[in-house]
Amino acid sequence: MVAWAMVPEATVSITGKPNVYSSSEGGQRSFCGSCGTGLFFTNALLAQMGMMQVRIAALDDPNAILPQMQVQTAERVKWMASVHELPAFERFPG
Repeated sequence: MVAWAMVPEATVSITGKPNVYSSSEGGQRSFCGSCGTGLFFTNALLAQMGMMQVRIAALDDPNAILPQMQVQTAERVKWMASVHELPAFERFPG
């Protein structure tokens, strides 16, 4: 699972030059040029709003952004509704 945050594009600071892939009509995904980690997503609608989507795990402090809503739930897999009920481990179970 991947968590994204929609943030104002003007607030994002990038170190280095990401590689950009046109993933769909008007959609662009950015990746780290060194390791290939997914970083950002943008499209015409987001750009119009001055926003972009950032992968939470790519942030210096992933805990800095608190979730406020879930979107695009029409396409999520059905088991996501109950994933919080599964056993959880801080590390791989031994």
